[in-house]
Amino acid sequence: GFHLSGTVTEPATATEPEMTYKVAISFDRCKITSVTCGCGNKDIFYCAHVVALSLYRIRKPDQVKLRLPISETLFQMNRDQLQKFVQYLITAHHTEVLPTAQKLADEILSSNSEINQVHGAPDPTAGASIDDENCWHLDEEQVREQVKLFLSQGGYYGSGKQLNSMFAKVREMLRMRDSNGARMLTLITEQFMADPRLSLWRQQGTGITEKCRQLWDELGALWVCVVLNPHCKLEEKSCWLRQLRKWGEMDVCPLEDGNYGNELPNITNALTQSSGHSQDSLARPRRTVFTRAIEGCDLHWQDSHLQRIISSDFYMSPSYQREGESLLFNSQGQPLWLEHVPTACARVDALRSHGYPREALRLTVAIINTLRLQQQRQLEIYKHQKKELLQRGATTITNLEGWVGHPLNPIGCLFLTLTEACRLEEENCLEISDAGDSKPPVYQHVPVMTGSQEGDESYLSLALEVALMGMGQQRVMPEGLYAQDKVCRNEEQIIARLQDLELDPALVQTLRKQCILLLEGGPFSGLGEVIHRESVPMHTFAKYLFSALLPHDADLAYKLALRAMRLPVLETTAPSGDVTHPHHLVSVVPSRYPRWFTLGHLESQQCELASTMLTAAKGDMLRLRTVLEAIQKNIHSSSLIFKLAQDAFKIATPADSNSDTTLLNVALELGLQVMRMTLSTLNWRRREMVRWLVTCATEVGVRALVSILQSWYSLFTPTEATSIVAATVMSHNTILRLSLDYPQREELASCARTLALQCAMKDPQNCALSALTLCEKDHIAFETAYQIVIDAASTGMTYTQLFTIARYMEHRGYPLRAFKLASLAMTHLNLAYNQDTHPAINDVLWACALSHSLGKNELAAIIPLVVKSVHCATVLSDILRRCTMTAPGLAGIPGRRNSGKLMSTDKAPLRQLLDATISAYINTTHSRLTHISPRHYGEFIEFLSKARETFLLAQDGHIQFAQFIDNLKQIYKGKKKLMLLVRERFG
Repeated sequence: GFHLSGTVTEPATATEPEMTYKVAISFDRCKITSVTCGCGNKDIFYCAHVVALSLYRIRKPDQVKLRLPISETLFQMNRDQLQKFVQYLITAHHTEVLPTAQKLADEILSSNSEINQVHGAPDPTAGASIDDENCWHLDEEQVREQVKLFLSQGGYYGSGKQLNSMFAKVREMLRMRDSNGARMLTLITEQFMADPRLSLWRQQGTGITEKCRQLWDELGALWVCVVLNPHCKLEEKSCWLRQLRKWGEMDVCPLEDGNYGNELPNITNALTQSSGHSQDSLARPRRTVFTRAIEGCDLHWQDSHLQRIISSDFYMSPSYQREGESLLFNSQGQPLWLEHVPTACARVDALRSHGYPREALRLTVAIINTLRLQQQRQLEIYKHQKKELLQRGATTITNLEGWVGHPLNPIGCLFLTLTEACRLEEENCLEISDAGDSKPPVYQHVPVMTGSQEGDESYLSLALEVALMGMGQQRVMPEGLYAQDKVCRNEEQIIARLQDLELDPALVQTLRKQCILLLEGGPFSGLGEVIHRESVPMHTFAKYLFSALLPHDADLAYKLALRAMRLPVLETTAPSGDVTHPHHLVSVVPSRYPRWFTLGHLESQQCELASTMLTAAKGDMLRLRTVLEAIQKNIHSSSLIFKLAQDAFKIATPADSNSDTTLLNVALELGLQVMRMTLSTLNWRRREMVRWLVTCATEVGVRALVSILQSWYSLFTPTEATSIVAATVMSHNTILRLSLDYPQREELASCARTLALQCAMKDPQNCALSALTLCEKDHIAFETAYQIVIDAASTGMTYTQLFTIARYMEHRGYPLRAFKLASLAMTHLNLAYNQDTHPAINDVLWACALSHSLGKNELAAIIPLVVKSVHCATVLSDILRRCTMTAPGLAGIPGRRNSGKLMSTDKAPLRQLLDATISAYINTTHSRLTHISPRHYGEFIEFLSKARETFLLAQDGHIQFAQFIDNLKQIYKGKKKLMLLVRERFG
């Protein structure tokens, strides 16, 4: 029959009772066409009860009662039996069926009803007619709901994974040649196009999120697969084309190269309009994610050469070639397929996806034979142009559309087609856990089926060869962040797959051969001698090649990696050769290279490649030299060179064994380069870099330290040279680490002193103190440093710096020199009447105490300077008080007779200080009274009391003070309340 019904019992569990469900399934020509189940569960896939009933029918066919179609049974009944049958049927289901039965009865009894115009009646159990479409049952509503739900989660909760598994489901349906595949893809696409975020992203001009972009890409690629179905009907294709065009014309439809066309090129185009060649870029048609599928609708499979390629392993050229057939076969007579590579690969993908693996494999082999032939021809062309190209040092790029990062992923597609033919299917390969820790695939060599005699080629070596060809293709960096990101991603995916291959001798041979071709390949290879400055760098690829080749052919490995180290876009800003994208030259973003969005990533890959080579070359002087030169020539970022220097240092100084001198020297040289690069630019990591360099030089040895001390001016600022470099070199730790003998220590110290004096001359403000400290042990050097400070004191130094050095001098036991510097510092200082908390006050008090302790003459010398610089009454009275408390000259300098008498405030030099203090109090009083508010009255009265103490130190002090108070009462009589307080306290 065509209808299966049954009851399915779900056994009871701890929480749920036993449940029984009624299930009905219709099927037609081995496909389920519709299902109903009492459980009501909704999902894209059948519920467990439908699956259980189907499996029961498949496994126990003899347990299922087979019946005739119901129309046959009815035909055998007489009039009474039929009436009985209908009435019982209606009674059994009277609530559901009665209205329908009534309606049908009315229609049958009406002579001109529609039912009576048709002979016979439908029978759901009898199956469809032979030319009816038959396809699996697909719950469309469910598909829509699920996609909508996953999209609304915006890539969270693994919804991206869920959508990818729906895409995989579509591919599986296509492979089973189930016509629902295209239907399901249509439903998915409709939901994608209805995603409300699209219009939001478009309005905001922001790009689609990365996860979402990848899903759109897969969607576009799947449509290409669908329309390239080699056995689809024309009407199906035209129906898809209408759909795809409709979606592509919607303004929210994502564009092929990334976001909504508001990426840089467009702004740039608008700017270049005046320059004549902008028309091309402005007129570029809008390409959406569906454009390739729309173009794919024009492709057909009718070409007789193509048909022969895919239908036979042994299709060879006849022994005599007719005119014009040379394009169909290579010199060995194997067929070629000369279509645009990504298009040809899309055909391969379509064959694979629609369940034609043998055909896909045959077409792949033809494509590879074509690529080989092209590679040979390109080599020959290059040999003729080589001299001219090398002289020009520039080249044009023939491939504007790179195969790596291409929307159709041509290289990945060929690689997969070939490796799938070589997979060893293990028994338990189905038991891969969901955690994704699936074992890497195991491959075996499967010989290529071909009509030619040389049967030594395998699909596996072809896979490696085509991956290398594709990755090594020289291509222009594409437009826009998304497309550039995709190039990096695609490259990493292909390399990850290549790393799954165990390199046996056959594969190593393929690898070597292809690497040599890439090195000789001229402008067609990204590893050729001359490349275009806008071409995609080869660092990631070369790092894989280097590691793969190293155990088998070290010379080739280094040659290749060194060739790949370049990054032409950073080497010159002038365009070289023919730039086919005119608007690259106009920059909108003030960045180094506005068009190169992934430059940071590319530079770090360049650094990774260099690091890999350094590690491998450890201990080999010659190799290390060449790697070092390549780094110095090609890497333009100081922080990356610093990272390499640190890497080299780590590898050169393993914890458990001796250091590797050759690599240590490389680390040091890289470090020196970083110092030179960052000397005049601001770099936040500079201190760390300088400290690291000294550590590295110490590890290399005393000669390295002498060398950096002697050439400090090309590596460090004077401050760094004295406070970090020389100080570290002269530290106890360094001396111990190097276990130096006396002459070596002396040599280092002498270099450090010379450096200190040079730095002090160059930047006395910041280096004088360090210089004095470094020169302490050498009398002549110390004197010279002191003289440099004295010479600079009048012009280049602040009072803070001078006071600091002066205190240092006193601390070292040079009080007279300290006094001289303190006097010089005083001349730079100016303390206003209200600066009674100024940070320099401590220095002034210290300077006066120092002078006082040295004797009367020194005190007499400093007081005029104090009076000139300090106008703050409280500070002056403090100094005065301290000077009158003890007799000067108690420093006990030998040969100096200390008077031992207290000094009088009436005589010089204190008389001058007393007068200055009194006048400072008078001035301050007037200044304070001009803006005084009542809440400060009490404070002011205290201030006057302090002033009175100072006035009373003078002989006629009390008279002076009384006059001063009378004066105040006169001038400020308007401030009645304040004057009342003054009278109360001072009469």
